[in-house]
Amino acid sequence: MRTTHLALLLQALKSLNKPTPVASYRVPGIWTGQKNGIEQVNPQEYFTKIIEHILEGCDALKPQNEKTDWRPEAIVYNLFIRLTTAFDHNGDGTIGTDPLEYGFRETGTLLKAIALLPYIKNLGANTVYILPVTEIGSQNKKGSLGSPYAVKNPRKLDPMLDEPALGLSAEILLKAFVEAAHILEIHVVLEFVFRTASMDSSWIKSHPEWFYWLRDNESTRSYGPPHFDHDTLNRIHELVDRHEMHNLPAPSAEYREQFISQTVKASEKDGLVQGTTEDGTLCRIASAFSDWPPDDQQPAWTDVTYLKMHNHEKFNYIAYNTIRMYDNALDDSSTYNTGLWNEISDIIPSFQEQYQIDGAMIDMGHALPSELKKTIVRKARESNPDFAFWDENFNPTPEIRHEGFNAVFGSLPFVIHDIVFIRGLLNYLNKTGVALPFFGTGENHNTPRVCFRYPREEAGRNHSIFIFTLSSILPAIPFLQSGMELCEWYPVNLGLNFTDEDRTLYPPEKLPLFSAFGYDWENSNGLLPLNSYIARILEIRKQYLDVILCGETGSMTIPYVSETELFAVMRSSGGQSLLFIGNSNLYQPRTGRLEFSMNNIALYDLISEKSWPINEHKLEVTCTPGQCMLFELPSEA
Repeated sequence: MRTTHLALLLQALKSLNKPTPVASYRVPGIWTGQKNGIEQVNPQEYFTKIIEHILEGCDALKPQNEKTDWRPEAIVYNLFIRLTTAFDHNGDGTIGTDPLEYGFRETGTLLKAIALLPYIKNLGANTVYILPVTEIGSQNKKGSLGSPYAVKNPRKLDPMLDEPALGLSAEILLKAFVEAAHILEIHVVLEFVFRTASMDSSWIKSHPEWFYWLRDNESTRSYGPPHFDHDTLNRIHELVDRHEMHNLPAPSAEYREQFISQTVKASEKDGLVQGTTEDGTLCRIASAFSDWPPDDQQPAWTDVTYLKMHNHEKFNYIAYNTIRMYDNALDDSSTYNTGLWNEISDIIPSFQEQYQIDGAMIDMGHALPSELKKTIVRKARESNPDFAFWDENFNPTPEIRHEGFNAVFGSLPFVIHDIVFIRGLLNYLNKTGVALPFFGTGENHNTPRVCFRYPREEAGRNHSIFIFTLSSILPAIPFLQSGMELCEWYPVNLGLNFTDEDRTLYPPEKLPLFSAFGYDWENSNGLLPLNSYIARILEIRKQYLDVILCGETGSMTIPYVSETELFAVMRSSGGQSLLFIGNSNLYQPRTGRLEFSMNNIALYDLISEKSWPINEHKLEVTCTPGQCMLFELPSEA
C-alpha cells in the first residue's frame, strides 16, 4: 500500500523548527476518544502521534485474496472538511480565517481531517464522503469563505485546506488523506460539481462557448428566472409528469432575447470577466437560479452560473427545459457541447489517477444529460470497475441504475420526520421494490438538521435516535452527516425545506457553507453524544446485512401497533426476519401491543439486551421517548 505522501506529511511535521507552546493550541477531547472537553496540546506532537499510529496499521494489514465489491456495505460519514474539522484552537471565542501566528489554521484542513479518521472509524463508518474541495471563485462570493459549490477550477484544490506551517500543498495533503483512509480500510468518495461553475470560472476566457451570456445593458439589470403564467405552469407540469418532452413551453420572447446567441470573446477588465460579440455588443455571464419547479422561490444563486450543455439556436437561454427537463430537441448528439462534455468526463479519471479516490457523488445529477452521465461513469470505471457513483437525485429509479449509479440521495430526509409519510414511502417501496439504495438519513447539508427545531433539547437527541435506528434497518446506505453525533442543530445551508423566516435568521454570513464556523465539539450542545449508540446500531446492522440490504418486493412490511405513536417495520429475506419498534413521541413514553402467531416465548431486544415476553400471542412493549428496539424473529412469527 502506498504511503508516500503520508510519510512526506509526517516528515514535514517532524521538521517543524518552531514548536508551538502546549498552552496555545486546543483540540476537542472527543477527537481522540476522550469525553467532552478540551485538551491543550502541541500540534506538532499531536498530529505526529496520530499519523504514526495510522502508519503502524499499514504493516498490520493482511492482503486479501479476493477483491470484494465494497459499495453495498458502505456506511458513510459526510465530511465537509472546512467545517467539520474547524475549531477555536486559541480559545479567543472565534474561528479565524487567517492562520494562527504559528502557521496552523482554525478553519478545517486536510491535516485535521486525517487526524479525525480514527474517530470516524470508531463510529462504525467505512466510507468518507467529502463535499467539494476544489478552488472557490471570488466573484459575488457568499460569506467570508465562499461556497464550495462556486467552483473556479475543478482540477485545483482550495488552498484554504492546507496548513501553512507545513509548507505542503492541499494537493499533497489530499493524497496523504486518501492513503491514511485506505490504511484504516475507509473508502473515499468526493463530490463533483459539473452542472454549475463560479461566476469567474477559469474556463470562461478560454471557452466562452461553455457559458450563457446576457446583453450587458439596462434591460438585463433585473435579470432573474423566467416567469410563467398559471396556465402555462400547469401545462409544463402535465407534460413533464407524462414524460412528454417535445415542444415544452418556452419562456417569453422578451426573456429569451436577453441572451446572446452570437460568438462571444471573453476578456478580463478590473478583475471581472466581460464578453464582446463580433458586432461589439457587450455581454456578461448569466447567474443561476433553481429551475424546478419553474416558479421555485429559492433565492437566486448569485455566485454560480450554469454550464451550457447544449448548442441549439432555439435553446440559447436558461430555463427548466434547457437545464433540468431537456426538450426532446436537445436529445441529439449534434446539439451536445462536445468540448465541455469531454472536459467534464475527464475530471474524475484525473482525480482517480492523482488521488486514488474510490467513488464520486455527482452534484445536481438530476440536471445533467443522461448521455453525459453515462460517459462520466464509463470513463471512471475503465480503470476501476468497483468505482462508486452516487447521484444527487431524489427518486431511486431503474433509469438511474442503468446510467451506472450505485445509489441516490433519495427522499428519506423529507418524509422520515413524520411516521405517516414514512409509512406511505415504505408501503410504496414494499410494493415496487427498491431499484437503487438511497441514503439512510434525516438530514444532509442542504436540509434542516434533525435537531433544528429542538436546539439543545433532549427531544432533538431522541428524534436523532429514532431516525438513525429506523434508517439503519432500511435498504439504504447509513449516512452520518458530520455533527449529527453531537446533536448539532445549526443549519449548514438553507437549500431545502426552510422558511422565509429561516432565511432572514441565517443569511450567508451566518451559514457554515459560506463562512467560518465550527461544531460544538467541546460540549456536544449540552447533550450526551450519540457516538456509542451509533457504533452499537451499526454493529447490530452487520449481523443482519443480508436482510437489511434486500430491496425486493415484500421485504418491508409495517405491522399494526395498538399505539399510533409506536412505529414498527418488519424486514424479511431468506427465511430471516428483523423487527424494528420505535417511539416517535419525543417527550413521553408510549406502550403498545403487536400480535403474533407464536406464543409463550420471549423476544430479545438487540439494543437494550433485554427480553420481552409474548403472552396470548401479544407482545406488549413500553418505549421511552425516541427509544427503539430491534428483535430477530423466529421463522414461525
